[in-house]
Amino acid sequence: MSDRVHDCVQEARRSSSNGVDMTLPVSAGPRHVVVLAGRRGTDDPLAEAAGAAHRALLDIEGEPMLVRVARRLLARPSVEHLFVSIDAPKLLEAIPFIGEAQREGRVTILRSAISPSQSVIDALEAADVAGGPVLVTTADHALLDDAILDAFFEPAFASPADLNVGLVSRTIIEARFPTAKRTYLDFRDDGFSGANLFLFKNSRSREAAEFWRRVENDRKKPWRIAKAFGIGTLLLFVARRLTLRSAMERVSRIVGAHVEAIAIPIAEAAVDVDKIEDWELVREILASRAGA
Repeated sequence: MSDRVHDCVQEARRSSSNGVDMTLPVSAGPRHVVVLAGRRGTDDPLAEAAGAAHRALLDIEGEPMLVRVARRLLARPSVEHLFVSIDAPKLLEAIPFIGEAQREGRVTILRSAISPSQSVIDALEAADVAGGPVLVTTADHALLDDAILDAFFEPAFASPADLNVGLVSRTIIEARFPTAKRTYLDFRDDGFSGANLFLFKNSRSREAAEFWRRVENDRKKPWRIAKAFGIGTLLLFVARRLTLRSAMERVSRIVGAHVEAIAIPIAEAAVDVDKIEDWELVREILASRAGA
């Protein structure tokens, strides 16, 4: 563990043990949350179009998108500490909400690594995943709210899995947003889109993050990815012979940790702000709620 991550671990432990009940029931939710806000490069058409210094700081209803996500997570009764992983920490110095939360010992800023997977691994070290469940989500989850979190946490904490991954079915998304373009993984029972919600419950769940790091390094070498998952699994996936459950069982055997998907019945859980159309969709949704 690096000195930087070690210092963050110690800071988080001090703040979370200061007058806090350390025996919270798991049904209350995770104590620690990681919000990923890093970029692969500084060239970001979305941020430029929105006039923002960083994609994570896009304006959503009068506040930066990252602040919107952080505020909702810190309002959860179980959440003691938030780790924000971002490539430009200095941009957060002028944000009052983040500064106040840091002074209160509830937020730690981490400099993101060169890849999302390594950023997750570093953040899990800082959050000390062996000490209890850690939620990992993203700064562009602009519609994240208690309904989505409850729909994920309730089945996730009841699951025996080491790692739970939130997904939303194509059926639910297209019924709510028929013209929205999403990326789907197609299985025999339905297509599913990611909800950017990952619950790492214990040290074994880190094996999944390590596997992701290895595969991510080979993203430009498809044959190596195929070798990692096994050609049989890939052929079954391409032929849509796998159900979501059977696919997760295969993934679990490959990564060395029990991984289960949580199907969230809320279309908004799959809406993240990756492009201008997503930003416009989020603003339309929020405007319609305000006018209701």
